[in-house]
Amino acid sequence: MKSNSGASTVDRLKIGFVLARSFTLSAFALFVDTLRLASDEADKSGRVLADWQVLGSTRHLITSSCGVQVAPTSDFVDPGEFNYLVVVGGLLNGTQPVDDQTIAYLKKAAAKKVPLIGVCTGTFILAEAGLMKNHQTCVSWLHYPAFRERFPDHEVRADRIFNLDRNRGSCAGGSSSADMAASIVRRHISKEAERNALDVLQIDKARSALDIQPRRPLSIECDDPRLRAVLIMMENHIDSMIPLDDLAASVGLSRRQLERLFAKNAMSSPGHVYTRLRLERARQMLIQTKAPLIEIAMEIGFENASHFGKLFRKTYGQTPAQLRAANAS
Repeated sequence: MKSNSGASTVDRLKIGFVLARSFTLSAFALFVDTLRLASDEADKSGRVLADWQVLGSTRHLITSSCGVQVAPTSDFVDPGEFNYLVVVGGLLNGTQPVDDQTIAYLKKAAAKKVPLIGVCTGTFILAEAGLMKNHQTCVSWLHYPAFRERFPDHEVRADRIFNLDRNRGSCAGGSSSADMAASIVRRHISKEAERNALDVLQIDKARSALDIQPRRPLSIECDDPRLRAVLIMMENHIDSMIPLDDLAASVGLSRRQLERLFAKNAMSSPGHVYTRLRLERARQMLIQTKAPLIEIAMEIGFENASHFGKLFRKTYGQTPAQLRAANAS
């Protein structure tokens, strides 16, 4: 924008943070530090181009999941003062992550069309408040099953590192918090500010919302993002298998091209890999739970325990019952 004197000025990017109880410190630190370094030249930490506040219903210290505490710097001021409100979640331990005043504040912000971003499990807080309906949510592959169970009517994905869907954002957490913050810096400040922040953080290149989460089911080592995206989709849809044609189309390939991609990089067919993922999930359930075999079979998409048992023995050299007994002993 231009000032009255004609000199070029820039409105400061203003972000408010809401920290949940047992929030993830690294997700918050990487996000806010990207803003800090983008706001000034080199590493001077001046709030020239960006400003931020940690908001709270009280000024009590908020304890992160690692035990480090952070003090709120502001009360719940008018949410319209901020370009974004960022909710940083953490442990899904069953306790109320934020109080009722915080939920009311987030709903007030949504009513004012202030963009809301859920980082790490902050997306769970927004969804619980009814603020992620009709918006696609990105979560970590680690939290995908829990999100689907809690919010079965929400659209969720765990292949990308972050997502911006109109006036809602979501981020898998971890290092991708810096990537999401960098994308906001680039949009609201400049490419130069983004580059300055990443240089000081020793991050070679910012990843975009199209980058795939660094997760390799079955330890398949592959740098092809299309294969990694399909593997994550397979892993996240164990109980209701996605047809191979749909998996291929999701990454812009035909079924034949997807089969060639798997043959080259995984030395196997997509169907065989999908079955191995289902059986590996069953193996984990056999070891970690006392669920009946029929329940496990249905959980991974088999119609009966007999077919499941035969395929499991063929793959692992022992029946499900033998594996469970050996593990117990």
